[in-house]
Amino acid sequence: MSAYPDAGELMAGPLGQWLESQANVRENAKAKANNRLYKCALFGLPILAFFVILVPAGLELKLWVSAATGGIAFWWSQIPKREAIKAVKIGINDAIAGALGLKYSHDLEPGRGFEQAKSYRMLPKHHRSNFEDGWSGHYNGRYFVLHEAHCEERRGSGKNRRWVTVFRGAIITIGLAKDAYGTTLVQRAGKHRRFFGGVKDEVELGGGVLEYVDMVHPDFEDIFDIFSNDQVEARYLVHPTYVERLIKIEQAFNGDDVCCLFDGSELVVVINSGNMFESGSINAEDDRYRLERTIDQFSTLADLAKSLNEPGRGQSEASA
Repeated sequence: MSAYPDAGELMAGPLGQWLESQANVRENAKAKANNRLYKCALFGLPILAFFVILVPAGLELKLWVSAATGGIAFWWSQIPKREAIKAVKIGINDAIAGALGLKYSHDLEPGRGFEQAKSYRMLPKHHRSNFEDGWSGHYNGRYFVLHEAHCEERRGSGKNRRWVTVFRGAIITIGLAKDAYGTTLVQRAGKHRRFFGGVKDEVELGGGVLEYVDMVHPDFEDIFDIFSNDQVEARYLVHPTYVERLIKIEQAFNGDDVCCLFDGSELVVVINSGNMFESGSINAEDDRYRLERTIDQFSTLADLAKSLNEPGRGQSEASA
């Protein structure tokens, strides 16, 4: 999987032919959406006007009802467009995955990687989560799973209750190049601090205790904290070059957090990358651009994951 698909070749093949067949589907979806919007305006506006003008209610309630009614009407009117966009997105992402020898799933249930990320507090506290855009198979001959997670926390109470996004990004699980004997967690500095300041000596995570690893390098400690139940292995895994890779990953995603977990035969990587892989569009002229962007997004994440799974100091490719 070292070479990634070429957008031009995909558009010239079965994917391009299939997208052409979706032209009428998308035009029909636009027409249905416009028709629904017209019906909402034709029948809904008079009723809403009657309510606002004649019903004895407070201004705040009238404004709330008007906004809610308009929002629901617009949401309903756009359902045909959303369905058409989703179909195009699945078709494009399926084609990309097929060219890479992978399987793509739009809707999915989270696997072990997400559970590990929660167990080791690699994700912020949240009350609900949903998942999409799963890519699975083998990467350079090793087990590989990537999917997006959207985590939200419920805040406020009563009328002020709302859902706030606390994480939206990618969770990647890869078969390690060489099995880890212990468990090592690498996170941005400051995630586990004492009440009166300073990093904790140990943390209880994943049903066990991980101890702070002193990397004997002040620059590392200012950027990342390492916790492990195997101090020697942790220093072997998280060497200067590895820290440089982590910093480059954060820079690739505009400085957003990245953390990783070495656990047995797996490496779990969590990246606050935002919403990705949105290759579907209601407009056919956007297909080429969105296809290219999705290939670039996937290749960026896959290459970064590969760099985090390369042999460490003194470890040869043969021993991997």
